[in-house]
Amino acid sequence: MISRRTVCASLIAGPALSAAADTKRYASLEARFSRGDLRDIHKEDLPTPAMVVDLDLFESNVKKMAEHCRAAGIQLRSHVKVHKSTDIAKRQVASGANGLTCATVAECELMAGAGLTGILLTRQPAGKNNIHRVVALAKREPTFATVVDDPLVADWLQDCAAAEKTTVRTVVDVFAGLKRHGIEAGQPAIDLAKHVDRSKNLKLAGWMGYSGIAAHVPGWPDRKARSLGDLAGLRETVRLAKAAGLPVEVVTGGSTGTYNIDSETKDLTELQAGSYVFMDTLYKVIGGKRDPKVYDDFAMALTVLSTVVSARHPKLCTIDAGNKALLRTTDEVKGHPRMKVINQGAEYGGITWEDGDQGFKLGDRVEIYPSNLDMSTNCYDRYYVARGEKIVDIWPIMGRSGAAQR
Repeated sequence: MISRRTVCASLIAGPALSAAADTKRYASLEARFSRGDLRDIHKEDLPTPAMVVDLDLFESNVKKMAEHCRAAGIQLRSHVKVHKSTDIAKRQVASGANGLTCATVAECELMAGAGLTGILLTRQPAGKNNIHRVVALAKREPTFATVVDDPLVADWLQDCAAAEKTTVRTVVDVFAGLKRHGIEAGQPAIDLAKHVDRSKNLKLAGWMGYSGIAAHVPGWPDRKARSLGDLAGLRETVRLAKAAGLPVEVVTGGSTGTYNIDSETKDLTELQAGSYVFMDTLYKVIGGKRDPKVYDDFAMALTVLSTVVSARHPKLCTIDAGNKALLRTTDEVKGHPRMKVINQGAEYGGITWEDGDQGFKLGDRVEIYPSNLDMSTNCYDRYYVARGEKIVDIWPIMGRSGAAQR
């Protein structure tokens, strides 16, 4: 028989036992994450700041871009520099992408190491380290390709590939308005292509022209005009290449901001779009084809989850996502578009609001839409994947829990 004393003792000890159980539970979370045990894990359980992917919105974005490309008759070589995740890259390929675009050799190595193919390096390799790693990748994965915009780099690749008795698929990078890379359009590009085509261990695979400035031009008509102007040289170069009998296997470029421009003009055979998987506030303000004020073609699927760590001042709270979390004043508070984001230091950010707005209290969780995906994801080691409030998966991000970030 259970005595009254025993019952009372158990009732008194209840809260303490619960607190002890919670302490033990939270202390073991990292071990659970590492083995994929996500039972009863919700956003409120996560350490902050943390990157959270809304799985439903993410899947909708991936599906929408894939369906657009199929309907428009253009290939999609999705860019991975936005997310740096093999889990996401595999989903992009499964949705119909013909390959992946990478900005660094390390990204290429990470993707190839995960068994992914059709990888294009869009920054020409320079220096012994990059040249040898690129050739090693080509030897291991024959569908891999790199760009060049200088005959000297083509010679370096040729010499290394010859020594390794392999062939490197090579794309000529043509200037398209962004003054960071690309050989001059027209005859200079044709001469480089002929140089590549003559090289015994290089295979001319096509052409690239990346109009990076056009991607963020406000207003769809102005964006289209800028894209058309930037790609004019590439169009002429491809025409000359065809007349000269040079290979035109691919003509690659484009971005999320111009996806429905490049596919309409048919200047490219494939898109290098990447931001569409998540979207950010810098894209949101450029305006779309339907709505000149808001670019809403793809949903905002990524947030930085933070916690209110101080609320001592009127119409202001402090969160635990600051400069180290790459908080920007152009970020946006999810569900509270009138609120403003401010910087308060390395580990601190702030949220301000006006009279009449319901603010945040100590301990509240706040989700922030980041301004720039590439730089924001670079600060974190994983994505917590959520369906509603429940965490259903964890995807590692290269650089912290993946390959070396260089």
